[in-house]
Amino acid sequence: MEKLIWSFIVGGGICVIGQIMLDVFKLTPAHTTSTLVVVGAILGGFGLYDPLIKFAGAGASVPICSFGNALLKGALMEAKRSGVIGVLTGIFEVTSAGISAAIIFGFLGALVFKPKG
Repeated sequence: MEKLIWSFIVGGGICVIGQIMLDVFKLTPAHTTSTLVVVGAILGGFGLYDPLIKFAGAGASVPICSFGNALLKGALMEAKRSGVIGVLTGIFEVTSAGISAAIIFGFLGALVFKPKG
């Protein structure tokens, strides 16, 4: 039960930060999303994001910051194995399942519901 509460607090805190970026700093959704991805990558680069995931579970692994952490992990892992070209291939290798799922479920959602765009 305690992990559930911390997951809610951390995930909610990340959402609050994103909402503050939108409302107070008047950033566009694209700027806000990009900033959160970069922050996740930076925290991952300093080794701070994985302990946050261990502590908060889905509260840290579901938000967009985790995507930045995954991008960095894949790039570094593949760079060690294949050199510079591994940076690009590692990014795609680690994140392809998540990106594919988002595209497929977005498409299915658009078929079931009436999109506004």
